[in-house]
Amino acid sequence: MKTSSELKSYQQKLLLKYKELIEQAYNLRQTDSALSDISEYKAIKLLNKLNELKYLSRERELIHPTPPAPIN
Repeated sequence: MKTSSELKSYQQKLLLKYKELIEQAYNLRQTDSALSDISEYKAIKLLNKLNELKYLSRERELIHPTPPAPIN
């Protein structure tokens, strides 16, 4: 199982790719609607994966809560 930091890093990578695909879809909207649709579809698939990871990381946090930081 991946650590929390690995999951966060993976989520950030997916989020960056999602934003790139959405921007690409927007830019292609006027010139090539088919490519725009493909980019948007890929972005939606990534968004679903991101939501799934967010849910799983929340579930994991409920099962294995992070201990509070010590007070100095």
